[in-house]
Amino acid sequence: MANKLDLIPITEWGIFTEFHPMVIAGPCSAESEAQVLETAAQLAAAGVHVFRAGIWKPRTHPGCFEGVGAPGLPWLQEVQKQYGMKVCTEAASALHVRACLDHGVDMIWIGARTTANPFLVQEIAGALRGTDLPVLVKNPISSDLDLWIGALERLQRAGVRKIGVIHRGFSSLRPVPYRNDPGWRIAIELRTRYPDLPFFADPSHMAGSRKYVPELSQRALDLGLDGLMIESHCRPDCALSDAEQQLTPAELKVLLTERLTVREADTEERVYRENIEQLRARIDILDENLLEILKSRMAVSEEIGQFKKEHNIAILQTRRWDALLDDMIRKGDAEGLNEQFLRSLFGAIHEESIRVQNEILAAEE
Repeated sequence: MANKLDLIPITEWGIFTEFHPMVIAGPCSAESEAQVLETAAQLAAAGVHVFRAGIWKPRTHPGCFEGVGAPGLPWLQEVQKQYGMKVCTEAASALHVRACLDHGVDMIWIGARTTANPFLVQEIAGALRGTDLPVLVKNPISSDLDLWIGALERLQRAGVRKIGVIHRGFSSLRPVPYRNDPGWRIAIELRTRYPDLPFFADPSHMAGSRKYVPELSQRALDLGLDGLMIESHCRPDCALSDAEQQLTPAELKVLLTERLTVREADTEERVYRENIEQLRARIDILDENLLEILKSRMAVSEEIGQFKKEHNIAILQTRRWDALLDDMIRKGDAEGLNEQFLRSLFGAIHEESIRVQNEILAAEE
């Protein structure tokens, strides 16, 4: 798959006035015209130029607040008219897209549940064909990078060129302090493949609690992501959905102006350039050493595979692997290495080892 998308730069979308970082903020749900306008007024006063609000809300259980629907779209028009803000909302069907186009919504996003359904993404792409509406695509619920990329490709095939992504974390069975597992490695991989793709983080849905929003926002900026989509409500404790993760506009202003450090993409400052090049040269040497070590390890795996074949022994030795992994994690912890990193690293090495041994057992005598 070619790592190329035909994109119109986000500086030409006519949506954002500031680009480092770009900020989208507003309530999880549009609940009433008064709530929408009051929140928008406070956010505009806080310096936010792009307003978000969910009109249709996909919820896990029926009977929960599922949004006001199309009657809320005129409220977004009022936000445009009264405060000069650009507005965006989530669209999960062709019907939603057409309603947004009819009401002059400036931008839409595709939610995580929708991104996970290629049929719905294709339907939305078809409805966008021939339009100029910008689209941000949230990652799917599961950590499936190809599914995320597939959604981008479907939009591209429909002629959509104003495309960006929103990283909101992934559902996970392993315990994490947040609502969703940040899964930064997936974001980094997508960023690496498509460096020109506008990239936002959604720390609100990642966090699930407003207390974690600052640290996750900072992590996103530290990684060089382009912007933040943060939920903000004039009275969060009264919100009809996701009350725990929303900030007041005043809290959001403090976060953006006082608590976050925006990193520069690069600098030509002499001392930095000299030192960073030396450090990178050391990394290059270490990486070359790693390749040699991995080559040697796989050579031993081949010998093990041949030995097992000669003695008619099964490839997978679960007890041996579990003991080895536990030992590596224990030793790694003593060296200050992250457990999840070690699990991922040795898991990949073990998987390749099994593949190599499988090939040997499958080879003809």
